[in-house]
Amino acid sequence: METINGRLLNWASILEENTREQAERTASMPFVFPHVALMPDAHLGRGATVGSVLPTDGAIIPAAVGVDIGCGMAAVRTQLTAADLIGQDLAVLHEQISRSVPLSAGRQNKTVRETAAPRVAELRAMAGVDQADAVARHWPLQLGSLGSGNHFIEVSLDEQNRVWAFLHSGSRGVGNKLAARHIAVAQEQCRRRFIDLPDRDLAYLVEGEPEFDAYLEALFWAQRFAFLNRDEMMDRVLDQLGRFLGVDVVREESVGCHHNYTAPERHFGREVWLSRKGAISAREGELGLIPGSMGAASYVVTGLGNVRALHSSPHGAGRSHSRSAARKLFDRADLDQRMAGVAWGHSDAFLDEHPDAYKPIDQVMADAADLVEVRHTLRQVVNVKGD
Repeated sequence: METINGRLLNWASILEENTREQAERTASMPFVFPHVALMPDAHLGRGATVGSVLPTDGAIIPAAVGVDIGCGMAAVRTQLTAADLIGQDLAVLHEQISRSVPLSAGRQNKTVRETAAPRVAELRAMAGVDQADAVARHWPLQLGSLGSGNHFIEVSLDEQNRVWAFLHSGSRGVGNKLAARHIAVAQEQCRRRFIDLPDRDLAYLVEGEPEFDAYLEALFWAQRFAFLNRDEMMDRVLDQLGRFLGVDVVREESVGCHHNYTAPERHFGREVWLSRKGAISAREGELGLIPGSMGAASYVVTGLGNVRALHSSPHGAGRSHSRSAARKLFDRADLDQRMAGVAWGHSDAFLDEHPDAYKPIDQVMADAADLVEVRHTLRQVVNVKGD
């Protein structure tokens, strides 16, 4: 860990200069208290750095939460072992999961599935749903959809060869639209007040004002949507796993966490709004999930409660190449080789998810040694992604 200008603490041993500069701009905002914590997977983002933990007093920067509000992970350890998969064609399981979980924004969903109905009803009853209806009337059809990019569903084996289901997704199109709306509101508020920002995407909303309250309402709604979205997908994945093997799947252990969100927390003796953008909560003894890239290991971890890191840890490997750069740098033959032994989508569409487009997960975990302790190491045998 290094201290930069007293207002920025950095855990990333691999850190591009433009990412450092962006984080310094964020840390310079007057309502930051006590400092910004930069996680080992930090990389350039919109406004605030991906892989940053931002405590603010009396204000929230919507872009410091991100546009995929509530994005996060879910994992379930089953009673199954690698022995149950011997002789099975995992490409068939890949296909079953792909049919059960829409891999796009949910346009293939024609009706709300029976399993999703109670979750949709809960969201309809929450404050904030009117805003959601206004920007995305079809959000109920998105519940239970994966999306694309770095979102994934995996079947993995741990160090004891136990079978896990593991997935990564967020609040889908509705969360993106809500975030975009409130980022624009914050920018207009700052413009109207002649506030000179180091980056227009660091525009903020002031606590106690109607715009702040409206954002919180939408934020908490979208965070809940993301959680229920992962719940719905996990139900479908475990159902397909059971159908594939002809058994009832038992949930032996479940872990879940957001990594793009804001919550009220107490740090250094003060109540703050803590925004984790590409970071997870890692209080002492708290379970969390840190995925690697395609073809790399993922980790179930236990938080160490590092006070200076604001009880946080990295959320994954963190990009080292943009998507457009990755498509130019990497070829399909190499990706095929890296994914040997894994049932996956076999498509050029995933070149931007090549393992080398990300920081080495081993280095990220080494940098996080004082933030989390590894509990389980997971190796994927099935990887499902949307293109």
